[in-house]
Amino acid sequence: MHPRSIRIEHFGQDAVTATAEAMAIDAGRTFPAADRVPEAAGDAFDWLDWYRAWAAKQGLDREGSPEPTHLQVEAADSFEAVIPWSQLRRAAVVYAVNGQDLGASGPLRLYVPDGISACLNVKRVTVFRIGYADGIQPEASYGFKSQFTPGDLMSSLRKA
Repeated sequence: MHPRSIRIEHFGQDAVTATAEAMAIDAGRTFPAADRVPEAAGDAFDWLDWYRAWAAKQGLDREGSPEPTHLQVEAADSFEAVIPWSQLRRAAVVYAVNGQDLGASGPLRLYVPDGISACLNVKRVTVFRIGYADGIQPEASYGFKSQFTPGDLMSSLRKA
């Protein structure tokens, strides 16, 4: 996967990759991130606008299709968050600052202003995993990954 690509995994679908710019185009509209999170800088798109457009392109928007229950986000620095879908209604995804990619903070940054903290944010997002599961906790959980597979360790060695 290209270092500026984002992997998108959806239950029952093959994983795909996209660039931050392509995701912003798919969302259909962008806005200053500060419109949702006053201290945030950059150009953002609405998470749910993007998801609805992407789901339609994937044929996942059939009548009667269940809404996802959660979003799992993985970052390049091993930070992870699992966010209940209900907390994403005002989520903003920052993809650029002054028309330029996010550099070391990218390829994307997710802000969730209606979440467990004043504003959960995940920088350096590399994976969005959209899921369905019973019994999802009503609050987000987040932190640094504490268990690594042998493949994870080998991958980090190859990057060094």
